[in-house]
Amino acid sequence: MAFSITRNIGVDYGHRVMTHGSKCKSIHGHRGTIEVTCVSPSLHQSGEQSQMVIDFGFLKEVMMTVIDRSIDHGFVACIDDLELLAQFVPGSANHVEPIGYIKSCLDKKGYWLSTEDQTVKLHTFLSTKLYVMPYIPTSERLAEHFFGRLKAPVHEQSNGIGRLVNLRFWETPACYSDFPGFSVQNR
Repeated sequence: MAFSITRNIGVDYGHRVMTHGSKCKSIHGHRGTIEVTCVSPSLHQSGEQSQMVIDFGFLKEVMMTVIDRSIDHGFVACIDDLELLAQFVPGSANHVEPIGYIKSCLDKKGYWLSTEDQTVKLHTFLSTKLYVMPYIPTSERLAEHFFGRLKAPVHEQSNGIGRLVNLRFWETPACYSDFPGFSVQNR
């Protein structure tokens, strides 16, 4: 038997699906909801998380730090969307070649966020908060990406007993993606 908890947060973000054959190829925005589920075979026996898998407030803090700070009121782009990146991070406004620098950050961290401290501070068009990832920012990829970024901090914040088992990324009130989703064995 295991205990599970689920928490969600909302974010407003823009993106585009550059390979889409219809309207999602255009720049557009969403009010997304990110829902995470954590499990543990046991509960904390003492301390401020006594009788919990992880305190809901602690979980919210991790989600806000990792997800909200990264994409809320910002734009999410794929490193391969060169047309779009040229508009958001123009080479003429920067003293280094932006795409090369962003790619080096992706190699180190798996993402680039314009508002984070960087070795080289790149200027974005209209000071736009820009989050660049290695793949097209579909809800499936956003779920996978943030699952990977949340896994260790959730485990740490739960003092080693809580395990992140699912991240549900609601792109709209009617559409969501799960990562890692449901295995064939669970059907």
